[in-house]
Amino acid sequence: MRPAVFLDRDGVIVVPEFRDGRSFAPRRLEDFRLYPDAAASLQKLKQAGFLLAVVTNQPDVGDGLIAHSEVDAMHEIMARQLPLDAVKACFHGHGQACDCRKPKPGLILQTATELGINLTKSFMVGDRKSDIEAGRAAGCATVFIDLGYTLPAPDAPDYVVHSIAEAANVIIETVLTTQEGP
Repeated sequence: MRPAVFLDRDGVIVVPEFRDGRSFAPRRLEDFRLYPDAAASLQKLKQAGFLLAVVTNQPDVGDGLIAHSEVDAMHEIMARQLPLDAVKACFHGHGQACDCRKPKPGLILQTATELGINLTKSFMVGDRKSDIEAGRAAGCATVFIDLGYTLPAPDAPDYVVHSIAEAANVIIETVLTTQEGP
């Protein structure tokens, strides 16, 4: 069983669209951009022995605001440019009942089963309360990327940072400090 870093997509490795103190997933392929430090940060995590999996809610598909194929094209870009082992998305719309939409841990648990991940040695990195709650529910340590949203912040994440680069450094430092590396 290997450790992993689970990553939310928008606001963590993908630059979101900001409106009224909130972030939104890009809805057009031409607006899809990775954070400049995403590739190097994920490569550091990969070299430290972590599996890397994106777990993302994409309700705009279920709500009819973006085509599934457009999101697939975005994920193909991520897969080409980042050292990812898996990309899992919940495409259910807002208000639809499912087990995969964060804050439920379904996407994390599914990925852990498929890739043989030790959740107690893993981390969930996200920019929203729902990401942190999903990580906690799955048994992962949690890293909150605080981008100053007007939305309520999560309760007691294990670590608070301001970028994916800081998140990678905190995760690696934590593993080195505990001497129980991957």
